[in-house]
Amino acid sequence: MASFDASAFLKNLSNQPGVYRMYNAQEEVIYVGKAKNLKKRVSSYFRAQVDNAKTRSLVSQIATMDVTVVNSETEAFLLENNFIKKYKPRYNVVLRDDKSYPFIFLSDHEHPRLSFHRGPQKRKGEYFGPYPSAWSVRESLRSMQKIFPVRQCEDSYYRARSRPCLQYQMQRCSAPCVEGYVSDEEYAEQVNLARLFLKGKNQQVIGTLVDRMEQASVDMNFEAAARYRDQITALRKVQERQWVAGTQDEMDVFGFAMKGNMACIQSMFIRDRQLLGSKAFFPKVPPTANEQEVFEAFFLQFYLAGNKVIPKQIVVPVELTDEEAIADLLSSEAGYRVKFFRGARDEKRRYLDLAQNNATSALEARFVEQKSVHARYLDLEGTLVRETPIQRMECFDISHTSGQQTVASCVVFNREGPLKTDYRRYNIEDITPGDDYAAMAQALKRRYKTPTEVSKIPDILFIDGGKGQLAQAETFFTDWPADKKPMLIGVAKGTTRKPGLETLILEDTHETIPMESHAPALHLIQHIRDESHRFAITGHRNRRQKVKNTSTLEGIPGVGAKRRQALLKYMGGLQGLKRASKDEIASVPGISTDLAETIYDHLHN
Repeated sequence: MASFDASAFLKNLSNQPGVYRMYNAQEEVIYVGKAKNLKKRVSSYFRAQVDNAKTRSLVSQIATMDVTVVNSETEAFLLENNFIKKYKPRYNVVLRDDKSYPFIFLSDHEHPRLSFHRGPQKRKGEYFGPYPSAWSVRESLRSMQKIFPVRQCEDSYYRARSRPCLQYQMQRCSAPCVEGYVSDEEYAEQVNLARLFLKGKNQQVIGTLVDRMEQASVDMNFEAAARYRDQITALRKVQERQWVAGTQDEMDVFGFAMKGNMACIQSMFIRDRQLLGSKAFFPKVPPTANEQEVFEAFFLQFYLAGNKVIPKQIVVPVELTDEEAIADLLSSEAGYRVKFFRGARDEKRRYLDLAQNNATSALEARFVEQKSVHARYLDLEGTLVRETPIQRMECFDISHTSGQQTVASCVVFNREGPLKTDYRRYNIEDITPGDDYAAMAQALKRRYKTPTEVSKIPDILFIDGGKGQLAQAETFFTDWPADKKPMLIGVAKGTTRKPGLETLILEDTHETIPMESHAPALHLIQHIRDESHRFAITGHRNRRQKVKNTSTLEGIPGVGAKRRQALLKYMGGLQGLKRASKDEIASVPGISTDLAETIYDHLHN
């Protein structure tokens, strides 16, 4: 391979701001960087004396380079982030989780709805958050449902109601969907109390409820007074286990810890004087990267990837190299001035110390977990007498209920454990219901089309099942080249389905692999098998629930929401509609004779 001619490349390189990409001999992007001055920055890689080992290793692999010139440093920041997200270069710090954070959304309707929201904030209404996880949002919504009887149902469900639903019976909704149960003023009052609660003004909410309770008692409306009393009690219980409280309205705090080639960044979200929670990130760290480089690369990707909310104040544990430029970039993205702090003042220091302690603890836990996973891989390699290390394993499982809504799952493990970005599910169609062998064959065919089309062949492919399921995999891979075929192992459950009694079946010979119940290798196999089982069941349940929530009438051409509602209303529900004749169906307003015949045929065929 001809070495990269740096002098020829630098000769015509621009002095403007821009982004550069470095490629290896396989034409893979191995590094993406930005620069205020492209020529000056790129030249620094090719000096006679380079002290940094990472830079020397990087330069030795460069086969070619290209640059993209931009108008400003801000544009260079944004373009660099997009390229890192797209190519995931091995010498860049890569944020593994670039999802947006979830919010609680209060809609702008006549009767507003509280709901979970993730993604762009385009709908009219108010957004509260961000929360660190979907679980924390749903937990908050469940708590609020017990305190404020504000609806959380879908708009389509709300519009279709003719009588209160079960949530009203459980006193978790005031039934604004039906006239006569709650006035608009009473509902608006509860919505406003929920809004104040989400803004952290708990004492104001309690004070308002106390005033309402006392007034109801004076008016001798003891039923209403009891309701207010119960709200106050529930609110005080929530307040007892409320998050850490402070004086900051809007602030993000970051803790940072690094050990070897692993790093942990702990993010904490403070909104309306409440700590909504925290989340640990473990970015991919390139070899010999220093702490400042790791944190700064993560920091930019964190706010520029996905739909992250940029707060007015950010507490960081290390000084950023281009702090002023980064602050200007985030300010332009947010639309207001963003300031950085180092945690010098009491409250900010308290939050920073908390974030640092959490980052250190999370990194230690991950480090121990990685050592355990590594030990399990070594034990499995010894058991299978493999000469080369196992880099990638996949496992298939099938889930269905009496042959209906069949789903196949494929989960992937690498040397670090589950690789969830490569997980896949397949909805299995056009097979005899309950035929697990045919389901497995279809899943394999869709996962591994041909040897040339599959970019990542696993070293080992586990099949959750006995010899029959394993035989399907053997048949599928019969014509594949020997160097492309994965090693096939069937994982059959024991007679009592008890963990530790699994039988591991080798391909071709169908011999069983003897393994002690406490062996680390068996624990690794159990982990990947259980993960595939969980992933398949989750997909199957979602598919089954979707079918359950879909009306039989939705598949009929010409029958929209209003006509479905009219049919069910006039016929007394779906069973009444099924018993009706064509003439009776045609008597429903808006239903023609031809459409009535279509509906009748659809329901009876």
